Amino acid sequence: MSPTLILSLIAGYFVVLIIIAYFTSRGATSESFFIANRNAPWYMVAFAMIGTSLSGVTFISIPGMVAGQGWSYMAVVLGYTVGYLVIGTVLMPLYYRLRLVSIYTYLEQRFGFWSYKTGAFFFLLSRAVGAAFRVFLVAGVLQLAVFDGLGVPFAVTVTAAIFLIYLYTFRGGLKTILWTDTFQTMAMLVCVAVSIYLMADELNLGFAGLVETVKESSMSQIYFSDPKDDKFFWKQFASGAFITIVMTGLDQDLMQKNLSCRNLADAQKNMFWFTIAIVLVNIFFLSLGVLLYQYAAAKGIALPVNPETGAVIGDSVFPLLATNHFSLFAGVVFILGIIAVTYASADSALTALTTSFCVDMLTISQYEEKKQKNIRQLTHLGFSVVLIVIILIFRAINDQSVITAVFKAAGYTYGPLLGLYSFGIFTSRGLHDRLVLPLCLFTPLLTWFINANSEQWWDYKFGFEILILNGLLTFLGLWMISRPRDLKLNPVA
Repeated sequence: MSPTLILSLIAGYFVVLIIIAYFTSRGATSESFFIANRNAPWYMVAFAMIGTSLSGVTFISIPGMVAGQGWSYMAVVLGYTVGYLVIGTVLMPLYYRLRLVSIYTYLEQRFGFWSYKTGAFFFLLSRAVGAAFRVFLVAGVLQLAVFDGLGVPFAVTVTAAIFLIYLYTFRGGLKTILWTDTFQTMAMLVCVAVSIYLMADELNLGFAGLVETVKESSMSQIYFSDPKDDKFFWKQFASGAFITIVMTGLDQDLMQKNLSCRNLADAQKNMFWFTIAIVLVNIFFLSLGVLLYQYAAAKGIALPVNPETGAVIGDSVFPLLATNHFSLFAGVVFILGIIAVTYASADSALTALTTSFCVDMLTISQYEEKKQKNIRQLTHLGFSVVLIVIILIFRAINDQSVITAVFKAAGYTYGPLLGLYSFGIFTSRGLHDRLVLPLCLFTPLLTWFINANSEQWWDYKFGFEILILNGLLTFLGLWMISRPRDLKLNPVA
């Protein structure tokens, strides 16, 4: 694929997004920016959330991981269904009853000022690092495919990418994003469907043959044998449930969309249909992964391997085949798909960061609407700069193992949120509020220390369930600094 073609695709894609933004942001207010005037159709929210909940990392990594991990990730996805059930029946009723704009406001009403700021801080940290990492990976792909050949520095590539997101989100916020993410989710799903169809056609597989090929492949294995294995089904299942509760139900980014529905009943319908959709989408991604490896074997294509381990570099498989071995049409669809899924995640994250900082840190509601507009637009610009800086730091480190470790470390920061909300909902005790932040800074470090030594101590390797340990340690720590609850001071259950 020529750089000119790819640039034309990117330019055309963003023209569409800016046109959508123009029509959806007219007359936007702070309420439009933060919660889309609480008037969003539930079916649009459900569809838009698919693109938001995935990312360029998911788009590339899930298909690539099947050679080494089989369908073990499917256990995580099935665990999601339990997590979404908890969100729909426990968290959503709480958020709607309190009519929250930022979900972390609950912590202030339940525990106090420092608990509130602690929850918001951990979200801002986690989401900023996570969003920057996702854009970094895709910017790297585009840099190699296009901009290095044109002599464009990486810093310019990243700045332009983030600026374009800022351009179509700074006015309308969530009201705009619900429309742009609907478009981007559709683009992503079309990419996956077209890729599966074209490979099935190349392998002379009809629908029944495609299903049978995926079903009979050794790469479609789910692991039930060894509980100590990090791929063990029930460990992955439990992890998926808790990951969903925390990274959706306790995350301003995803819940901001849910809070834009007209009422609780609509939000619960949205969550029900979204649950079905996200399971099906992940089945498509895993099936795509099996077909990618089948296609490469049938065509005799050598896949890149790690020189130290000899294992296939899974994250390179889909990009390599799509841009070098598929048809031009399929390559175009791949580029559009990876841009769509990355920016659907990044634009939503940028808006959620702006919302949380304005509501939780700046208490923006105390100002008149004109000043609110100035504050949120400056904040939006500020977080755009923050994302650029974090991405350039990743680039300067230039060590994939270190960068990946930083990204994984961001996952540890959701443990304190899990502990705080669990303690607030399932106990009736109050907290010594000023001790909450030090405790929540300590427990992720303790979790990391246990994880680093678990194989030596117990011959046990933690996987995604490290989040559960982190949340449990936080919960126990909160119990140690708790006190009998003063109902007058803490009226929220």
